[in-house]
Amino acid sequence: MNRHAHRTAHSAVRFRKILVVSASLSALALSACSSVHRDDKALEHPLAPASSSKVATASIDPDASEKAAVLKTYSSFWAEQVKAYARADIRGTDLKKYATEKALGQAMGDVLVMKNGGTVTIGAPEHRARVTQLTLAGNTPEAVVQDCLDISAWKTFNRRSGKVQPFPSDQPLRYLTTAKTEKWGSRWMVTEVTPDGDHTC
Repeated sequence: MNRHAHRTAHSAVRFRKILVVSASLSALALSACSSVHRDDKALEHPLAPASSSKVATASIDPDASEKAAVLKTYSSFWAEQVKAYARADIRGTDLKKYATEKALGQAMGDVLVMKNGGTVTIGAPEHRARVTQLTLAGNTPEAVVQDCLDISAWKTFNRRSGKVQPFPSDQPLRYLTTAKTEKWGSRWMVTEVTPDGDHTC
């Protein structure tokens, strides 16, 4: 398989707590005293855990559940894409469950090139993804995922030669990839994936 076909086969990925410990010394001192000498005023104002509750509440991201849902969809999308590339066929995968027309079309185009070139992939890429933008207002909530994609363990295998094809010399093995997602009904969907080989990570 020539270098151009090899590069195209990788096009989808190429430029693709607060533990709050309340130790009440006053309470310990009071318990050590006899009931005859207790200070009633101290008992009128016991220590309250209000401050710890406020700190814990402030540390919670109100959008955490939505961000987790976005990342779950993104992860599932990639898992299904890896399956498709491993067989050069999207049949038998759930790509359509996680990707809309454009993102699905990108994957299908890669699969077609791989099928024609007699190649498949082995292994899988590694991810370091996070949600960088989240807009829940409007008719269609949107989110952007930025991923440091590592393809070093995701190889292209040529069925005809029976060999693993080396990466092109100028191919970055770890680079930024941005994915756009939208919430359709109760489900997040990947709408577009844009690899940026000029920005390594």
